[in-house]
Amino acid sequence: MSSIISRALDRGLELNERFALAAGNGFDWLFRRDELVKSGRTDYEIIYAGDLMSVRYYGPPEENEIQLANGEMMRVVRRQQAVPLVLVPPLGVTTETFDLMPNRSLARYMAARGFKTYLIDWGKPQKRHAHLGLKDYADVMMGLALEKVRQHSGVAQVSLMGWCMGGLLSLMHAGLKKNPNIRNIAIVASPIDLRSGGMVAGVAQALNTPAKLIRKFTDFRLHSVEPEKMHAPAWMTTLAFKLTDPVGSVTTYWDLVTRLWDREFVESHSTTSDYLNNMLVYPAGVVQDMLVNVAVDNKLSTGEIPLGKKVSKFKNISASLLAFAGEKDVLVSASTARRIMDLVSMEDKHFEIAPGGHMGVILGSAAQRVVWAKTAAWLVPRSKLAVAVVKKTPPKTVAKVKTKATVKIATKPRRQNVV
Repeated sequence: MSSIISRALDRGLELNERFALAAGNGFDWLFRRDELVKSGRTDYEIIYAGDLMSVRYYGPPEENEIQLANGEMMRVVRRQQAVPLVLVPPLGVTTETFDLMPNRSLARYMAARGFKTYLIDWGKPQKRHAHLGLKDYADVMMGLALEKVRQHSGVAQVSLMGWCMGGLLSLMHAGLKKNPNIRNIAIVASPIDLRSGGMVAGVAQALNTPAKLIRKFTDFRLHSVEPEKMHAPAWMTTLAFKLTDPVGSVTTYWDLVTRLWDREFVESHSTTSDYLNNMLVYPAGVVQDMLVNVAVDNKLSTGEIPLGKKVSKFKNISASLLAFAGEKDVLVSASTARRIMDLVSMEDKHFEIAPGGHMGVILGSAAQRVVWAKTAAWLVPRSKLAVAVVKKTPPKTVAKVKTKATVKIATKPRRQNVV
């Protein structure tokens, strides 16, 4: 009898403690949510800043070990790999994609694994940027970003790693010409064949028939519409993404209520929600290019896509290639992503299916031990030799800016028309 009473008392004390914790966390969630959001905490240096695009460098962590998502500690590798790694996020999202939380930061993880880690920040497009198209991002901006990486690192060769559209931009840039300085490419959940299943492919197929009828019987062409007239607010990007999983968008708040006592869970939930609620606008020029060339004409599946007056051809890519698809990705199916294997000519190419959906495959609980770890292990033996033919540019100015993370500005910002 006494043991029953003892267990009841212990349970009562536990519930009382959880109630107190839930009350405190609930107050912070309602009135001090900024304290719960842990994104963008990794220190970085801005090596280039333009009108829209900038480039960041993430140096090795100061600690000897960093904590991983599962609570384990990973030793920081001090000897850096020769070939720098450039992280390429998709459009429509913030840079927090690759720096979501201190223990779930791809940028911090790769820097700790010994890579000179850079990140292309596409900026926050405004209505005045509506004219920007795929050629501006995949050719002009990305070309400039990689030039700055080469100047900063002193190494001509680079490795690229991109998620979703970031992977597409990496492939498009590498396909513009035969370029041995693009050494390795890792892509995650990047849609290539939009007739092979998945929600993205379904939308493309739904657009295909009416688009062909419009082309045949009218003079209307989407590219003839002024991009400024197609400018949409950023909240539409957030809404469109959440509509891909409406049930999950609702049940996640029930998960929050039932685990409100768990501070770590509340911080993770708040950080992820903040990330999803602050997506960015797609420039209308990019939307036009993607709808016509990718969705309707399915150009990527042919291995060629026009970028302004140039044509990117995937057969030009000589870099080693590692491609992942999410096992439960309803947006980009494995068959949609796998098509890239048939379009590139190099022998060193690998395709893997990893746990998670479209976001989970790169940001989820399993991403660190699967996609991140496998990519790092794959890159190490392919990052040994590099031709350092670029003269390293010393910083012109160094200034510290107090933000969530410590930021150093290493180059003087220059105004430009496009980037």
